[in-house]
Formats: sequence, structure tokens, C-alpha cells
Amino acid sequence: MDEPPVTLARGGTPAGEVVLRRHEGVLQLVVDGVFAMDTADPSTERVLADEALRHHPSPARVLVGGLGLGFTTRAVLADPRVRQVDVVELAAPLVGWARAGLVEELAGLEGERCTLHVADVADVLARRTAPDGPWDLVLLDVDNGPDFLVHAANAALYQPGSLAAARRVLRPGGRLVVWSSHRAPALLEALRSVVGPGDVVDELVLPVHRDGRELEYALYSFASGAPAGGG
Repeated sequence: MDEPPVTLARGGTPAGEVVLRRHEGVLQLVVDGVFAMDTADPSTERVLADEALRHHPSPARVLVGGLGLGFTTRAVLADPRVRQVDVVELAAPLVGWARAGLVEELAGLEGERCTLHVADVADVLARRTAPDGPWDLVLLDVDNGPDFLVHAANAALYQPGSLAAARRVLRPGGRLVVWSSHRAPALLEALRSVVGPGDVVDELVLPVHRDGRELEYALYSFASGAPAGGG
């Protein structure tokens, strides 16, 4: 028989309870009773960072929306060209556990080149709260994607208004990349609806074998080919 998961920490947030637990060596993040992610296969979280970084000649400043279990942030920090990473996470307990080094996967992220912020990334993109841009790269992994949301309130993040706001906080030549646990044609069309002159929109499908199933995760991006409007 499988051993039951061991709860490492739990904390309340306005959006529901956040739980860290370990099961047979695998760290799991559960949000409001819904499995969010684990460490069994973090390859696509790393690809989110790697794909963005390899397309930018000088990614000095990066915004990561969603701390998760830290894999995207670590991949960004591994690039010596990156001078500053702003990680925006809505769940204050998760940020607290990272700062306390509760588990090795989250330990040691914050430092001279990386700052963790407790905030809603939608508010950051809309310039309603700190940190302030602009950024060379904006990487968003705050939910499972537009069609399998953990929190219904995150739906707006995948719609044209928020995507246009993300474009406005990019430096010229910057890139926005959005992670999704599934192919999302509506998200691709929403990105296309907010592009400006010289912008390039792209979909990258990532085949994943998980729990005996063949899945298709996806990354959706646009590269800003001209200065973003809106000041």
C-alpha cells in the first residue's frame, strides 16, 4: 500500500488554503483543495524560462508571475545575463515558506538578484501595485491555463485586457510567455488581438508523459517588436 502524503505546512489565503505535502519523495502543492503542481516532472516549468531566455539577447530584468515550487525562477536565475528577477505570488504563506527555507525546493531563492513579492500579478501588470516595470521578459504561470482554472478569478489574466497590460510593461524587444496545461486556442487568439506593429505571436506545444497518459502542455508568447504603447 502507498504511504499517505505527509503535510509539511498549510496556510490560509483569501483565495483558499495552500498546502505543501510530500508523497513518496515528491513535493506537492495543493491550492484550495485542488492539486496544483508537484516535483515529479518540472520540465515544462523550466522550459517556460528557457524558451523565453533563449529568444532574448539581453534579459536583464524578468518578471515571474507565480512562485509555484520555484523551478521557473531557478531556471531564470541560472542565466548570468539576468540581473533582477521579480517573483509575484498571491499566496503569502508560500512566500513565507520560501523565505524560511521550509523545503529545499523553495529555499534560497530570494537574494541580491531575486525579490519575492506578495501581490496579484494582474495588479502588477495593470500598474496598480509594485513592483514596477518595465521588464525584458514576463513569464506567467499562475494557474493551469484558461480552460482548467484552479481559481475562476484568474480567467481575466488570459483575456485581451490583461495581455495588453502585459505588453505595455515590456521593454522594446521584450517577450511575454504564458504557461498552460493544455492547448488553448482562445488564448492564442487573445494574444493576436493585442499585438502591435512588429510583434510576433507563437504557440509551442510540449508533449508530456504523465501517470500513463500522453498530455500536451503549451507555451503561448508574443515578442514585442516595437515600443509598447500606453506610456
